Amino acid sequence: MDALVEYFADVPPVHRALILAGGLAAFWLAESATPLFRFDYRKWAHARVNLAFTLTTVIVNFALAFVLLAAADWVTAERVGLLFLLPPMPLAAQILVGLLVLDLVSSWLAHWVQHRTPWLWRLHLVHHSDPHIDTTSANRHHPGESVARVGFTVLAVVVAGAPIWLVFFYQSLSVVLSQFNHANISLPAWLDRAISWIIVSPDMHKVHHHYVRPYTDSNYGNIFSLWDRAFGTFRTLDRAQLVYGIDTHMAPEEHATVRALMTMPWRPDRREG
Repeated sequence: MDALVEYFADVPPVHRALILAGGLAAFWLAESATPLFRFDYRKWAHARVNLAFTLTTVIVNFALAFVLLAAADWVTAERVGLLFLLPPMPLAAQILVGLLVLDLVSSWLAHWVQHRTPWLWRLHLVHHSDPHIDTTSANRHHPGESVARVGFTVLAVVVAGAPIWLVFFYQSLSVVLSQFNHANISLPAWLDRAISWIIVSPDMHKVHHHYVRPYTDSNYGNIFSLWDRAFGTFRTLDRAQLVYGIDTHMAPEEHATVRALMTMPWRPDRREG
């Protein structure tokens, strides 16, 4: 555990980039071996669009990393946050509690708010408009959404009282788990159900990408599934019924290019009516 703390306390940016790239490569290969759906699409062309948004997400996160660092330094110096309010715990327990709180605020809450705030939803449309969900879809976020997510992460750091090593550890876990639960892979149904009691499984998250409500507005979690179960936003849907995308933006020209997706938040959205 001490080695984990030391590593993520000063993890080089290139290592964080390699974690992202390594996860993409691993799940890309897994999709070829055990695909959930055999999409009739140009996989590389689809990936190029999604990877362009992955790059903007990385740029925003690295550019604003100093904000997270300042927040983590402040809570540590002022002893602010849940980890400082609870009785002393072993390091492993601190890590678990910290990860749970970071996941609740920076992922589940952020995601829930995005679906209920019109201007944030318009940015989030870029992620939901993907008609072919695979591992490259995980970081398909409009740059404006990436900035908003940093704001929620700062809030999570303050609520948790998380040191920077725990923040970077959480973000590394989060990106790999997101690639996993977006991946176009078919796990045995019993295994997927078992996994979904602890972490967000592929089948669980794919329900969130079904094209209509109420399924779109469910299963907001990223790492831990317990938040959706606790707050009543957990839903299931048979794999065979899944249709990806969002019902207000199903035309191919709306989601086929980087330019179209960049301007999507400013085009009409029937959902707001």
